[in-house]
Amino acid sequence: MSPSENDPSPRTITMGGPAEKATPDKLAGQETIARPLNDGRSEDAGNSQRTSVAADTQTVSTAPPTSAVTSRPDRIWIPDPSLHHIVIVGGGAAGLELATKLGDSLGRRRKAQITLVERARTHIWKPHLHEVAAGTMDVGRDAVDYLAQASDHHFRYRIGEMIGLDRANREVHLAPSHDAEGHEVTPARAVPYDTLVMAVGSTSNDFGTAGAKEFAISLDTADEAVRFHQRLVNRFIRAHAQPGPVRPGQLHVTIIGAGATGTELAAELHRTTRQVVAYGLDRIDAEKDLKITLVEAAERILPAVPPRVAEGATRLLRSLDIDVRTQARVIEVRPDGVRLADGDFIPSELVVWAAGVKGPDLLKDLDGLEASRSNQLVVTPTLQTTRDPDVFAIGDCAFLLNPGETRPVPPRAQAASQQSTHLAKQMKRRLDRKPLQPFVYRDFGSLVSLGEYSTVGNLMGFLTGKGLMVEGYFARLMYRSLYKMHQSALHGWWRVMLDTIARTLTRRTEPRVKLH
Repeated sequence: MSPSENDPSPRTITMGGPAEKATPDKLAGQETIARPLNDGRSEDAGNSQRTSVAADTQTVSTAPPTSAVTSRPDRIWIPDPSLHHIVIVGGGAAGLELATKLGDSLGRRRKAQITLVERARTHIWKPHLHEVAAGTMDVGRDAVDYLAQASDHHFRYRIGEMIGLDRANREVHLAPSHDAEGHEVTPARAVPYDTLVMAVGSTSNDFGTAGAKEFAISLDTADEAVRFHQRLVNRFIRAHAQPGPVRPGQLHVTIIGAGATGTELAAELHRTTRQVVAYGLDRIDAEKDLKITLVEAAERILPAVPPRVAEGATRLLRSLDIDVRTQARVIEVRPDGVRLADGDFIPSELVVWAAGVKGPDLLKDLDGLEASRSNQLVVTPTLQTTRDPDVFAIGDCAFLLNPGETRPVPPRAQAASQQSTHLAKQMKRRLDRKPLQPFVYRDFGSLVSLGEYSTVGNLMGFLTGKGLMVEGYFARLMYRSLYKMHQSALHGWWRVMLDTIARTLTRRTEPRVKLH
């Protein structure tokens, strides 16, 4: 490793604000490795902007305040600086699928080095977080370990939260990571790149609602879903052990936001809460003490799906005695409940915030990179950011308009998977210095799982161009196939088939709900 890769000389980087301009004397003597490709644009054009970025990931790393300015950290060791280095930030569906595909195609043949930067240590498919929260999915059993995945598929995994980006020197800056006891695991580091892919996902949007951050739990990460489930089980055990009766709102769950996550969580909780009570908590009356309220500000639940699908889901939820409230805007979340704009108060000691979608907060100010109002990086049809051809964005954090459309590509798992597949092919063209082909999103429809009660959705007909409403067993099979497709992208079909058979055989020996 050259001395310049660990040059301790101080130089400022940005942490969510404009970068201090690097002067020649500050950059003197620094060595450049693996010259990047610029797709025909001049190197000056590729270096004309500077930016800083942050990832919305799990609580493993600790980052300094966004306004902080720090000295340049040491670079990580690069095994072969002569190879083109592709760095992917974010290990969600888009990022992990892309890293796996590139590792299998380019990393294995030593045509490029692939590095995945992620704050968490394991991966859970985000559409399944409501199952983790309800207790029907065990993170320890279903999570994908990044280190093992990287070893099996010829890419490298670096733990850390991205807190800054130095585009002049093509470095991603990572915060130190710490364990649960506060001990430092990895120091602040810099990861050099030739091509950078931002895949940091999205977070829920509380719209500045009073008390939302303090008293509501979002389901943006597996850690948050696990924390909600543990809080839910503890509430049930406490209510069973207390000498007095159950208080109003003590076992009441209010879910704010009736999109796919909120609606699926409501149905899943209706079943799992009754199963938890059935495991010997006989002092709790499930029909009397348990209550679930689903709150939506729009005119109907599931605003992103056709009205017919939403109406069917609403009827099913209400048949389960779930309180569905539409055109209800939350103005305050309190420890004992939720207050609505019309003055109504919902007693509830468990509140989940599942409304709104936006990019991580630091994406809104990336030192010149264009961002949308929802903090997403605006990209061209080739998935390159509009002001830097060496920085790509895919998944929920990317804002892309399909040709001839006015609405952006929706932040869905199918869009993330399509973009990762497309970009994996384009990276080969980029290395061969061929023009990149544009990405076109294809909407295959929407499916909403209502637990074991039903699955509803619409599938796009490619012959007629119209949507086909599906529900029941067939829709459930289609819903499950989406996850199997994600698993196959990571592990291959043979391993997915063997895993499915093994889980089918062992399912009857395990509790139907996680109880810890």
